[in-house]
Amino acid sequence: QVHVVESGGGLVQAGGSLRLSCAASGTGFHSDAMGWYRQEPGKQRELVATRTTTGNTKYGDSVEGRFTISRLNADNTVYLQMDSLKPEDTAVYYCHVLASFWGGHEEFWGQGTQVTVSA
Repeated sequence: QVHVVESGGGLVQAGGSLRLSCAASGTGFHSDAMGWYRQEPGKQRELVATRTTTGNTKYGDSVEGRFTISRLNADNTVYLQMDSLKPEDTAVYYCHVLASFWGGHEEFWGQGTQVTVSA
């Protein structure tokens, strides 16, 4: 089992910045990828950014160039620096962990952290 905890959400004005943090803990796993998804009420969860242990990174189209994902592999920690925030970035942000164990892979999610961007 992997425990995922996010922090850093809040309220910010358009054009401002926020930094999200996520830490994964547990025993016997390797975090192949860690990243962030977001979800607005009534909409599907969408990719924000993800980064593998080997450094491969993928961003959602709407955040490319404004958000930056970084990882501390040894600590199973991932960060999301969000700059030039827009009201449409308002959502609940979830940390995602793709973990490998002896014999397979499993996905884990954090509880979510609210990001609200005011116009």
